[in-house]
Amino acid sequence: MKFRPCIDIHNGKVKQIVGGSLQDQGNKALENFVSLQDAAFFARLYEEKGLKGGHIILLNPPGSEYYEKTREQAMKALKAYPGGLQVGGGITPDRAEDFLAAGASHVIVTSYIFRDGKLHYDRLREMVAAVGKERLVLDLSCRRMGWCLEKEYDPNKGCSPENNNFQESSQDYYIVTDRWQNYTNMKLNADTLEELSDCCGEFLIHAVDVEGKAQGIEQELVALLGKECQIPTTYAGGVHNFEDLEKLKTLGRGRIDVTIGSALDLFGGKLKLEDVLAYIK
Repeated sequence: MKFRPCIDIHNGKVKQIVGGSLQDQGNKALENFVSLQDAAFFARLYEEKGLKGGHIILLNPPGSEYYEKTREQAMKALKAYPGGLQVGGGITPDRAEDFLAAGASHVIVTSYIFRDGKLHYDRLREMVAAVGKERLVLDLSCRRMGWCLEKEYDPNKGCSPENNNFQESSQDYYIVTDRWQNYTNMKLNADTLEELSDCCGEFLIHAVDVEGKAQGIEQELVALLGKECQIPTTYAGGVHNFEDLEKLKTLGRGRIDVTIGSALDLFGGKLKLEDVLAYIK
């Protein structure tokens, strides 16, 4: 198990957000932390610590009024640490070329290959042809299927368990796209992981329902990844103490890497980066 750092950028600023709260309309999200430092600061820090394989995520879609500011921050981070970071968020074959030229080691893709709730294999082949299998990371972030209780739905709050307007209807995890706002029809299971592992170099998987909450990991999901993933895989979501890291190491069979956001001291949390690195090492 390795530690993979992160730089999440929203509205042109490095942030930590509650994953399921992100809304394209109005560029809104529940914020856990907004940094006074720019993305390049974190990139230089990760390079100093010898941390590779971290990810930069652009949380604004290309059509957003904030996209260019967010992209500018991502480019600054790549320039500060060339070859050390991956980048994702609105990646297409054309944008992939720009980010790789700017210093990204890999590009991370979800929404381009998933359209109308399903995987488009022609688009996946196009991405592989554009960047090469080994430089492609598939983001298979997922959540359990559910539905909103209409009488309780508040558009300003969204649909989530903590708002008491969400009814879980399945124990299966489904891949979600478009900054985790839309479900696909593809379950995250052994067959999916085996099939897609032939098309990319790595997986990045956020457990969306616990992302940004620092209240514990999705143990069933980690166990699935530990058993079935045959290529490098990074898990994100819910880590808030060393007990979570121990569970992740055990359930993930030592093969699943981890990223920590809101719980890390860099982003206002209580877990010190130095302690995490010493523990994982």
